[in-house]
Amino acid sequence: MNLHAEDSAARPITAPPLSPSCDVPAIDIAAPATLPNVAAVLQKRQVVRILAIGSSSTEGIGASGIGKSYPSQLEAILEHALKGVDFQITNRGIPGEVAENTAERIRSEVALQKPDLVLWQLGTNDALARVPPNDFEATVESTIRWLKDNGIDVVLVGLQYTPRLARDANYAAIRETLKTIAAQENILYVSRYDAMQFIAQTRANLQLMSRDNFHLNDLGYQCMAEHVAHAVIVSLFVKRVRPAQN
Repeated sequence: MNLHAEDSAARPITAPPLSPSCDVPAIDIAAPATLPNVAAVLQKRQVVRILAIGSSSTEGIGASGIGKSYPSQLEAILEHALKGVDFQITNRGIPGEVAENTAERIRSEVALQKPDLVLWQLGTNDALARVPPNDFEATVESTIRWLKDNGIDVVLVGLQYTPRLARDANYAAIRETLKTIAAQENILYVSRYDAMQFIAQTRANLQLMSRDNFHLNDLGYQCMAEHVAHAVIVSLFVKRVRPAQN
């Protein structure tokens, strides 16, 4: 895409409307947080490089094809919303991976890809593997601080919602830990759990899961991409209308 086709950096940024199937209240997606590095790249009219890393929800297990994974759909949504801006999203999802393993890969992938933003999808496998929340917290916090030290924005993409895990205490503990980390580090956190739960409770006829009833299907990944795009664009818009004081 021609980076200079339209001067999106000079126009107010608004989030694209959510599709009827994926529509949820904004509060169930994310609380806005600044993305200073991405905002600076947009101001310079440069290509925005994004590293999408995590487990099966990033790779796209359950989708009908690679083009239906959430990173692929997200790239198309962002480029449609911010016309004239070129987004390059690299998908580095590995099924079954816990945060500790992804944290090690983030360092090597950052050296190779040199991203402006890291989308880190995590938590579900740590909960299932019974990783102690304190260990999970230490891993995620140290990685976020390393990314910040290297001038890279980070967005945490949280656990998915499934009815069979809704009452799992360890699942809830990891989810709460992730929310706490995001608040303490003042970074954007996309709550997949709340968004998916809202859809499940209000549109029971919609199926977001694949046949294994654990991984997402094409519609599930579409909603995931729409929710992440909404969170990112709203955060960029907040940055523009409420500039930092220092």
